[in-house]
Amino acid sequence: MSIQWKGVMPAVTTKFTAEDTLDLQMFKVNIEAQLKAGVSGIILGGTLGEASTLTYEEKKTLIKETVKIVQEAVPVIINIAEQTTKGAIHAAEVAEECGAMGLMMLPPMRYKANDYETVTYFKEVATSTSLPIMIYNNPVDYGIEVTLDMFEELLKCENIRAVKESTRDISNVTRIKSRFGDRLKVLTGVDTLGLESILMGADGWVAGLVCAFPAETCAIYELAKAGRIKEALEIYRWFLPLLELDINPQLVQNIKMAEVATGIGTERVRAPRLPLIGDERRRVEKIIAKGMATRPVLPEYKNLNSVNI
Repeated sequence: MSIQWKGVMPAVTTKFTAEDTLDLQMFKVNIEAQLKAGVSGIILGGTLGEASTLTYEEKKTLIKETVKIVQEAVPVIINIAEQTTKGAIHAAEVAEECGAMGLMMLPPMRYKANDYETVTYFKEVATSTSLPIMIYNNPVDYGIEVTLDMFEELLKCENIRAVKESTRDISNVTRIKSRFGDRLKVLTGVDTLGLESILMGADGWVAGLVCAFPAETCAIYELAKAGRIKEALEIYRWFLPLLELDINPQLVQNIKMAEVATGIGTERVRAPRLPLIGDERRRVEKIIAKGMATRPVLPEYKNLNSVNI
């Protein structure tokens, strides 16, 4: 299966049991809800997936289980966030062996690599695998920006196909499109810039609150791409207070609370993360409760005759 690098791709959460093992039953419930809503891919092992707390065996289990659930309906993509080039190459090998169809890659972790080191890191991993790659460009959280000049060099690798654009600079979507056209697909990675990025020409949306609200997220994307901007905007305005839960250090806890509210997740996180308490918990509960009470009735958004905007 080839990856089109468009549409809504949830960066899914990892579900845990009370015994701190993988909760594959609830994980399946969530993945099936994503597929029913019309997502175009499943991304595993990102920040929302609590990847830094997962063992290699758990990551392998999640890839294999997701491949089994989706039955080739959509591609399964695994995030790579490693400290060494050797580790990243090994992670790519394991991903391919387990059935993943693509990679999302962060720059080297911990060490603040310079531009040359960062480009070399990505290129060495790219040349080691046949899997297509989406570069995750998030200088706000990870301290390294992949510039347009760096992408010019990276695109010499045929399997580097897309960027998860998380610079928070909405103009960057236009800069990328103006310079690279369809050579580099752009997927916005910031929930609170989701609709804006689509209107600026982003091909897709790597989303967070989609984990709890898959249909609403897909509806915004599909309506916007079909030119039905007013309808997309109405849903987006309702959604924004919830989307803001994604740009927060406790985004995992926030989104898992929202998943509980919509019946497709549990609140369990893996230590050192802990469920929210006190005033912060009450604040998030209030946002979720208001969102649930005013949840919009969605128009039919599937199978629209999409146009490029």
